[in-house]
Amino acid sequence: MHRLELQKVGKRYGRRRAFQGIEGEVHSGQVLVVAGRNGSGKSTLLRIIAGLTRPSSGQVLFYEDGRLLPPEERRRRIGLVAVDVSLYGELTALENLSFFSRVRGRHLSAAEAEHLLAEVGLAGRGEDLVQTYSSGMRQRLKYACAMLHRPPLLLLDEPGANLDTAGAAMVESLLAHQRECGLVVLATNDPREVTWGDVVVRLGEEAT
Repeated sequence: MHRLELQKVGKRYGRRRAFQGIEGEVHSGQVLVVAGRNGSGKSTLLRIIAGLTRPSSGQVLFYEDGRLLPPEERRRRIGLVAVDVSLYGELTALENLSFFSRVRGRHLSAAEAEHLLAEVGLAGRGEDLVQTYSSGMRQRLKYACAMLHRPPLLLLDEPGANLDTAGAAMVESLLAHQRECGLVVLATNDPREVTWGDVVVRLGEEAT
């Protein structure tokens, strides 16, 4: 069982306040949606949850079976899909998966890699160079990379970016699976994606 808590999280850049006083709590099986207009700080909040950016105030707490995990342990349990996540275009999809798996300190078998690609709708395309992929195919591969270690905490920044109708259905299927084994935080300004949330935090409407 996992639990994520946001306790009065805030972020400032000099005198400019991105957001402050953000609170929320979700448990395994739930989805937390971070909603707000462009520039409201959605991506920044996800980076704070991922441990890639420090908050200016407040804290993020992540529990596993009742035990509070330190930030470095929390990072190992996170899968992230975001616009600024880079893939290696000169490598194939399978080589990208193998590389990111080794970065995480684990071995990915050929069968596991092929299964991941099939899950995201890239079956049979594993030997293709990523630089030949469309933007939608690259987005699908980012999902495969994020799910390599079956993370209990999945972070999605604009989950439907560059995806067609079939891609959106793939995302919904992955979310349903993730509810069975962990929790999700997603940032979006898409009204339809907001409805996926069990808990919704709206940036720009936080406490002052």
